[in-house]
Amino acid sequence: MSADTPGDTRQTIAVLGGTGSLGSAVAAALAERPVRVRLVGRGAPAALPAGQAEIGTVVADLTAPGAVEAAVRGADVVLCLVKHTGGWRDAGSREAELVNVGVPRALLDALARESRRPAPIVVYAGSASQAGPPARVPLTGTEPEEPDNAFDRQKLTAERLLLDASRAGVLRGVSLRLPMVYGGPVDKGVVTAMARRALAGGDLTVWDGGEARRDLVYVRDAAGALVAAIDHADALAGRHWLVGSGTGVRLVDLFSSLAATVAGHTARPAVPVTSTPAPAQATAGDLRDLVLDSGPFRSVTGWGPSTPLAEGLRATVAGLATRVAAS
Repeated sequence: MSADTPGDTRQTIAVLGGTGSLGSAVAAALAERPVRVRLVGRGAPAALPAGQAEIGTVVADLTAPGAVEAAVRGADVVLCLVKHTGGWRDAGSREAELVNVGVPRALLDALARESRRPAPIVVYAGSASQAGPPARVPLTGTEPEEPDNAFDRQKLTAERLLLDASRAGVLRGVSLRLPMVYGGPVDKGVVTAMARRALAGGDLTVWDGGEARRDLVYVRDAAGALVAAIDHADALAGRHWLVGSGTGVRLVDLFSSLAATVAGHTARPAVPVTSTPAPAQATAGDLRDLVLDSGPFRSVTGWGPSTPLAEGLRATVAGLATRVAAS
């Protein structure tokens, strides 16, 4: 039962980091359900989807004392999508630690104090890279966990805290290790960054020929996986699950497809895709294939990605071009 209104039996779902692209896609996926959705983030989403769900926004800095506890009070389900947006290259900063580990820890502490029954569901958006440089293709989720950078260590620490709390009965915790998720109105990932560069007429650059392969999932499909985890939480709780397409795309092919998609949208020639040697600060994971076997997750939930890469790239480019034109 929701704690927001006495007698309201609708499920309350709090989405931490809910005003970004993935959170907005989750809101859209939940829009036709009889639920209350609380999107929590530092900014407001571009628009809230219409539908049966009651969807509201809470603007908050979740690293502030007491902010997480207020954000999740009375929630039956919490989706933890927070991620320091600087990525792994500045993940050693104090702010990165506060976001990537501090917010999940504050969430678990808040739920332990509230001690609700039945135990709330918590779905954590982890990263496929957090186990460390891929040793094989595809990953199965059983590999040794040896992260080699601060961001991945932080993501792994947060996941372990969640699963420890799940084993203790504080919550029903599920971690989804996601691959490269792209698309959406405020996406800050590499696909949108390269699309923006191509729209501006700039070359797209890969390292060492761009031979490394990546597993990509469109943001709408990633949101669908998170919602599927809510629906099957009891079967999934207590461990991590890999979520991906199962197909690896060479980065040079991805960027070439993106350049062609931008050219089709703008009616201009495709920008060049060039190669440069990998910089000294590149990690082993940057240069290895990262492809996921999500068969176990699919067998439990029935989830599967439904957006072909070409369609996802077209939607990403069209949406970005519209926003650039309006700015």
